[in-house]
Amino acid sequence: MTIKSYLSLFLLLVSCGCYAQQVTLDMLQQGKPTSIRGLSVVDDSVAWVSGSDGWIAKTTDRGNSWDWQQVAGYEEIDFRDIEAFSAHEALIISAGSPLVILSTSDGGNTWQETHRDDRPEIFFDGMDFWDAGAGMAYGDPINGVMQLLATGDGGQTWQDISSKANIQLVEGEAGFAASGTGIRTLSGGRMFIGTGGARSRLFSSTDYGRTWSAHDCPIVQGAPSTGIFSIAFWNGKNGVVVGGDYLQDTARELSVFLTADGGLTWNPPMVGTFGFRSAVEYIGEKTLVAAGTSGVDVSLDGGKTWKMLANDSFHVVKKAKRGEWVVLAGAAGKIAELIMQP
Repeated sequence: MTIKSYLSLFLLLVSCGCYAQQVTLDMLQQGKPTSIRGLSVVDDSVAWVSGSDGWIAKTTDRGNSWDWQQVAGYEEIDFRDIEAFSAHEALIISAGSPLVILSTSDGGNTWQETHRDDRPEIFFDGMDFWDAGAGMAYGDPINGVMQLLATGDGGQTWQDISSKANIQLVEGEAGFAASGTGIRTLSGGRMFIGTGGARSRLFSSTDYGRTWSAHDCPIVQGAPSTGIFSIAFWNGKNGVVVGGDYLQDTARELSVFLTADGGLTWNPPMVGTFGFRSAVEYIGEKTLVAAGTSGVDVSLDGGKTWKMLANDSFHVVKKAKRGEWVVLAGAAGKIAELIMQP
């Protein structure tokens, strides 16, 4: 049975003042012994989640029911990101050593290991795909070089392109395996990856990760708990990064920035998010939602001003790849949907 529990309700006034928009969070699931950070919403009916202790779940009826399982043999693995292509096909990736990437083609009934790395220093943060074939996963640096894996066959095989890409990070600079959204692909081979820690930068590629450029971001940084945690782009120019300091998750200063030139320059919003946020997503050209451990915020003006929707904790938010459904997920198996009505 679907759990119907309104977390919060408020009216957001659009800048013209002509009408108000009702935004609600509707709880779909909670209580499972897993912290969900991986989320992939395929369409308006199908979504997958992944989390700690080997747990994954799938719905095919817009969250009314969920099929939960601990992946056999991986009960101690933390699956920090998931990429689903349909109700039958999906990939999950772990954080920490060993790095494992698993694939299913039968709706999660069976899983096959398509990549494994047992080096003790390996730690991957997330993955994203341009289509059902081409994708990339990224991880923390080894010997100062960001780790990158590329696939052209939907994750059935992976190539280590770290040395070729040669993304050099400074000591203490790394990614965050917080929501799987520190990496984003766009059409035409564009890609963005955000970092934090000692230094926070946005790395960008226009050729499917073959070559990269880097630009500093003024988001809070300098400590291991600070930096860019999530990226969202409406197109190749207009985007937003969120993050902050997860150890001070109600601190608002320097936690969200906007770009109109693909990350070359950054501007703060007039009213920022209400604390640390580990995920941000475009719902429309001017509508965004951001989520973190201290709450959920919504913007109706392209990220210039933000209003708090709820102070409930979530790790990740995603919109359907093909559709309008918006899903959030977090600790203790919590899953909710965002509903926006004029």
